[in-house]
Amino acid sequence: MMRIILFLATNFAVILVLSITTRIFGLNNWLTAQGIDYNSLLIFALIVGFTGSIISLLMSKPIAKMSTRAHVIDPNNPANYQEAWLIETVSQFAQRAGIGMPEVAIYEGAPNAFATGAFKNDALVAVSTGLLQSMTEEEVAAVLGHEIAHVANGDMITMTLIQGVVNTFVIFLARVVGYAIDRAVFKNEREGMGPGYFITVIVLEIVFGVFASMIVAWFSRQREFRADAGAAQLMGTPGSMIKALQRLQQLQSGELPKNIQALGISNGQKLAQLFATHPPLEVRIQALSK
Repeated sequence: MMRIILFLATNFAVILVLSITTRIFGLNNWLTAQGIDYNSLLIFALIVGFTGSIISLLMSKPIAKMSTRAHVIDPNNPANYQEAWLIETVSQFAQRAGIGMPEVAIYEGAPNAFATGAFKNDALVAVSTGLLQSMTEEEVAAVLGHEIAHVANGDMITMTLIQGVVNTFVIFLARVVGYAIDRAVFKNEREGMGPGYFITVIVLEIVFGVFASMIVAWFSRQREFRADAGAAQLMGTPGSMIKALQRLQQLQSGELPKNIQALGISNGQKLAQLFATHPPLEVRIQALSK
């Protein structure tokens, strides 16, 4: 989930900057004397919505490296047995999955792993020191297979398209409803938009953004099931991935650090599950056991 958090945070920041920039330079000319030009507004929403998600995707790999302070392993000169094993394992999985060799990195932190990157053949797979220390090689290999499956399935591209669509609807609907409220509630009769409009749009973008996050999270949970299945296929058996997930269950027996929660471990609260980008571990284990 770390890649999703980074992606969503970057996407939100880019959307905010683009919205402010277009407003300052008068590029959002979708309001006419007769009211809203819906075609122009939709084009504006599409441009801003998809630009934000695409820029986020292109920035995902360097941002992930920087934010985790990941050490990228030199495939031609691994420092030790562990680095050599990681390179060899990822290389084998990449060949089986039909993708280019990703960069492989290690970063300091509690048990976690992620894959990111805009292109299948130029991705990054990173594992934490906590994961390497707390799992067996078989379990770590299953986690690596899971991340390679994400890359092979094109999940970052898929999430970019989904995020672009929900961004578009958030931007479009916030402005349509904001315009209506500005006229009906704030009684703005003058040409153009009053302060009520701007206040309403900001509030609605936050509110609609929350619901949009639920939609994105639901799609993300479905991709996790596919990645689990992909890991089982790469490993030749679902047993290894089940063992890795069971190990994560053991690691969550106490209070979890935030980056462990990022693995999609649910606290059982229904509201929290709506925003979880991963299904509960027990549900993933059940799916693999079928």
